[in-house]
Amino acid sequence: MYTQAMDTAPKEERSALEDAALQQRFDARIDAGEFIEAKDWMPEHYRKTLVRQISQHAHSEIVGMLPEGNWITRAPTLKRKAILLAKVQDEGGHGLYLYAAAETLGTSRDQMIDALHSGKAKYSSIFNYPTLTWADVGVIGWLVDGAAIMNQVPLCRCSYAPYARAMVRVCREESFHQRQGYDALLTMMTQGTAAQRAMVQDAVDRWWWPSLMMFGPPDAESPNSAQSMRWGIKRISNDELRQKFVDACVDQAKVLGVTLPDPALKWNEARGSHDFGAIDWDEFWRVVGGDGPCNCERLAARVAAWEDGAWVREAALVHERKRSLKEAA
Repeated sequence: MYTQAMDTAPKEERSALEDAALQQRFDARIDAGEFIEAKDWMPEHYRKTLVRQISQHAHSEIVGMLPEGNWITRAPTLKRKAILLAKVQDEGGHGLYLYAAAETLGTSRDQMIDALHSGKAKYSSIFNYPTLTWADVGVIGWLVDGAAIMNQVPLCRCSYAPYARAMVRVCREESFHQRQGYDALLTMMTQGTAAQRAMVQDAVDRWWWPSLMMFGPPDAESPNSAQSMRWGIKRISNDELRQKFVDACVDQAKVLGVTLPDPALKWNEARGSHDFGAIDWDEFWRVVGGDGPCNCERLAARVAAWEDGAWVREAALVHERKRSLKEAA
C-alpha cells in the first residue's frame, strides 16, 4: 500500500521529492569529503559554477602562452630557449586537460572557445600585461607561476574529481615553471651585469602587484567564494592564499637580492605573518573589464590563431571520417 501510494503522487511532487533526496545525498557526500564524478547527480548551480571556473582556468592557460611565447626566438641562450619552449608547450597542454575536464560537465569545446572569443568568458587578468624585457619571463616564472601554484595546489582536492585529477599533473609542471623562472632571475642577479640586475628589479616592480591580484578580490567582495568553499570546489580563501604567497615571496626576494615594491611590507609579530600595502582594486576591475594594457592584443591573437587553424581541424575531421569508413568496410 505504501509503494502504491507513492506511485500515485503527482509527477511534479515526485520530482520534488526525488530532487530533495538527491540534494540531501549530494550534501552528505560533500560534507564527508567525497569526490563527485561526472556521471553522479549534482545541483545545476554546482555544475554551472564548475563550468565557469574550469573554462576560465583553461582560457588562462591558453592565453598565458602569449606573453612568454613572444620571447622564444629572443631567449639569450639555447638552454633558455629550450626551457621556455617546453614551458609554453606545457601551458597549451594544461589548457587541453582543463577543457576536457569541463566537457565532462556537458559543455562543448566550441562553446567554451566561442565564449572566450566573444568576450563573454574571462581569463586571468595577469596576462593582459606586456613582457617588456627578458627579465619579465623570469619574473613570470617566479611570481605569476608561484601565485598559480599557491592557487592550484588546493584544487588537487577539489570535490569534482575530473578537475582534481587534471590539477595533479598541472601542479607538477607548474612547479618546474616556477623553478625555471627563479633560476633565470638568480643567474642574472648573481652573475649578471648592473644593467641586468636593474632589469630584474624593474620587472619585479611591474609584476608584484598584478601577481597579488591573481588571487581574486578580497573575501568580503567575492560573492562566489563562500559557496565554492561550502561545496569543496575551493579549499582556501582568496585572502588566506594571498597572505601565504606574500610570506613565501619575502624570503625568496632576500635570496635573489631584489626589493619588493611595497613600503608597507613588514613582519607582524602578533599575526606571525607580513603586513602589506593596499592593492589597487580599481586597476584590477578595469583590466578584468577589458581595459588593460594588452586585452585587445591578447584576444585578437587568440581569435587569429583559431581562424588560422581552421583548415587543420577540418582536415583532422575528414581524416577521422575516412578512417572510420575504412574500418567499417
